[in-house]
Amino acid sequence: MNRLVNIWAGNRQHILKYPQGRHHHHATWRGWNQEKRGRNKVTLVCRAKVEGGGGAGVGITEPRAMVPPTTGRPTTGKFERPPRIAQVLSTPPKAGENSEEGEYAEVFGWVRSSRAQKSVAFVDVSDGSCSAGLQVVASASNAPDAHALVAGGECTTGCSVRVRGRLVESRAKGQQRELQCEEIEVLGACPADEYPLQKKKHSLEFLRSIAHLRPRTRTIQSAARVRSTLTQQTHAFFAKNGFSYVNTPVITRSDCEGAGEAFRVTTMAPEGSGVGGEEELERAKDAVAAQGLVVKEAKARAKEQGESPNEFAKEEISRLLELKRECEALEQASAGQEGNEDDFFGGPAFLTVSGQLEAETYACALRDVYTFGPTFRAENSNTNRHLAEFWMLEPELAFAGLDDVIACAEAYIKHCLVSVLEERAEDLDFLHSSSSASTAEGSEPRTEMLRRFSTCVWHRITYTEAVDLLVEAQRDGKCDFEFEVKWGSDLQTEHERWLCEVAFGGSPLFVTDYPKDIKAFYMRLNEDGKTVSAVDLLVPGVGELVGGSAREERIEILERNMEGHGVADQLWWYRDLRKYGTVKHAGFGLGFERLVQLCTGLENIRDVTPFPRYPGHCEF
Repeated sequence: MNRLVNIWAGNRQHILKYPQGRHHHHATWRGWNQEKRGRNKVTLVCRAKVEGGGGAGVGITEPRAMVPPTTGRPTTGKFERPPRIAQVLSTPPKAGENSEEGEYAEVFGWVRSSRAQKSVAFVDVSDGSCSAGLQVVASASNAPDAHALVAGGECTTGCSVRVRGRLVESRAKGQQRELQCEEIEVLGACPADEYPLQKKKHSLEFLRSIAHLRPRTRTIQSAARVRSTLTQQTHAFFAKNGFSYVNTPVITRSDCEGAGEAFRVTTMAPEGSGVGGEEELERAKDAVAAQGLVVKEAKARAKEQGESPNEFAKEEISRLLELKRECEALEQASAGQEGNEDDFFGGPAFLTVSGQLEAETYACALRDVYTFGPTFRAENSNTNRHLAEFWMLEPELAFAGLDDVIACAEAYIKHCLVSVLEERAEDLDFLHSSSSASTAEGSEPRTEMLRRFSTCVWHRITYTEAVDLLVEAQRDGKCDFEFEVKWGSDLQTEHERWLCEVAFGGSPLFVTDYPKDIKAFYMRLNEDGKTVSAVDLLVPGVGELVGGSAREERIEILERNMEGHGVADQLWWYRDLRKYGTVKHAGFGLGFERLVQLCTGLENIRDVTPFPRYPGHCEF
């Protein structure tokens, strides 16, 4: 047998082989030898020697010579961007600053508007860093080329430009500084006759049809900056309080809400089974769609009558689930894949409706965690409060109960409101002034509303107390509701708004301890056996903003709930969390777009997300 001696030379391995039994062996290695004779001169030497009698020789691989670099330049590692317009405008002008003494500046951006007079031209430039634009003044005497560029129609709305000149104190109202231009360079031309965003007010409905260009409008820019600040402050709040950020999956087999309104993900196409099979599959799909309408109508009747929608439409829902199973079986048979075993994930998979269940697994190991990402609901809902794709914030707290959820939600939201008021007051003022609410009598400016929410006392009542208040108010003629108020039925939007806007004087309100029959299977059963330890946060102008609960940690009760909702086999792993080291834990979910709506005052949820997804719309 031969022994192997491994000799390492940097990243190369040299193997010295010699026969077993030799009494004397010697290997010498002299590695890196960098001398001051030259920066790139490196001597790499490898020498091996074996002493002893004859026999097998010694083999060694020769090291490859290191080639000194002859090209390339060192990098600096410094990152610096040209000044943004927000920085320029927020810097106060120097005392006595004028066109001769102003400091030089070079800015980049897009032209909002431009106009030229005989002796002077004006260009409004924005780079998206703030609501206001920078006024650029090009004098025909001091900057003839720049003036000619504007006067000649080459620097039109939508063009991207580089502008250089001196920052001086502005004589115009509403701004401290302007730029006395010396040079304008058009970086990207924009045909004025084709550009859809001219200098006029466009409706938000129209802007949704050009979602790729609408970020250039002041309204969408302001909403985007507010959303960005809220996102950053979300991570800052939970990091400050010791939470770990967990990325939960987008593709899953878990239906957290048990509503069956999930988007299916599959690589299997229903083809190859012949015309007859395709026709049968289409008939099955039509039957599912028709039964879905039946369920929807039944739930609507339940709400009108003040009944629990799921209980009232129990038979219709059961029939819908049966038809869906038949349709899935036909799809599998049509693709020739019995049991879906050859599908990409070996079975049905869906876009997540919530990351809560997966977050709970990490809360039972890391204690306090949160997940923050996109979720999906296949609801055929065309309202200004629903999206098919939206972002959810979902914290989970171990060794905690409902009181901890309420305290965490209130602290987080107040933190966000204070941060937005500090960082985005200009955007909030603009959004309020440009909305129809600003002209309404007695309208409260958005900044004042948010400041009030961040400082006022929030209240808490039980669901039973809320129902009593609503019934009493209606009996006394203080309000007239379209939907009947009845214990055991979910609260409607009109009920929620009356509670927080009227009964509690326009302050946020937590409603707790809902009937178990209208809440999810994972919520902790209260001692009365009729209600669960759940909470909704109602906010004026928005309605429900937060939904949370204590999670059921008692395995025998959880198993009974899971069996009743038909998820016991699917969520076997969720049951294991109670089997192995169970712990009281709680959490909540917050629809992030609704928080952005609260801060911006924008009424339609489709205007606070970059690319809204809703029935019939998935462009861009």
